[in-house]
Amino acid sequence: IDPMLGESPAPHPMIGVKRYNKEIPIEIENLPFIDFVIISHDHYDHLDYESVMKLKGKVGKFYMPLGVGTHFKSWGFDENQILELDWWDETMEDNIKLVCTPSRHFSGRGLTDRSATLWSSWVILSEKKKIYFSGDGGFGPHFKEIGDKYGPFDVGLMECGQYNKNWAQIHMMPEQTVQATIDVGAQWLVPVHWGAFTLSLHDWTDPIERVSAEAKRKNVNISTPAIGETIVLEHSLFPNSVWWKGL
Repeated sequence: IDPMLGESPAPHPMIGVKRYNKEIPIEIENLPFIDFVIISHDHYDHLDYESVMKLKGKVGKFYMPLGVGTHFKSWGFDENQILELDWWDETMEDNIKLVCTPSRHFSGRGLTDRSATLWSSWVILSEKKKIYFSGDGGFGPHFKEIGDKYGPFDVGLMECGQYNKNWAQIHMMPEQTVQATIDVGAQWLVPVHWGAFTLSLHDWTDPIERVSAEAKRKNVNISTPAIGETIVLEHSLFPNSVWWKGL
């Protein structure tokens, strides 16, 4: 989902902020064949040119919201590798159902293409497990609507970071991340979008500290895997160390 393994979320590494960790857990060149990749929107911290070009020969299909395929086609991807979906569109990948669902955000990679392509969250359903990925976006009634239609979910990968009170329409505050998890009906909350880059004004640990406190207050299960740590869906308990305190 949203493979961003490049140096910086910007048109060129020289003009963007750098990743916190100097090394990533695994190099793309060492990854095995990947059946499919999901893209939530075309911002640089979610759609990284360097990463997807390295993945080009390693992925069966890329799923994305409407219009994002234009980027892939301009980068030389085979049209048969690309499938664009509108909100509420469903498709099957072998025995896994993928649903492109709403989010409250925007898109664009330049000065003249703001909101020219669609942005989304995603529902991933197998015969035994259900995953929800929020993508980027502000809090809203769509979480409850998605939960009512496709939930409850085993795991919610929920945006939690790069927020500001003035950006409430496009990014959630940590306390809203917990409420969104409740609304979609996720058994476990995994906060994402907070441990890679500085794209806002808050301290880098502020998101995880606040969301952890709110999850405890509202009795929501929260998992906090370290960068590169594995979550096994069949296990009843997920990683929950406070690894960031040792950095």
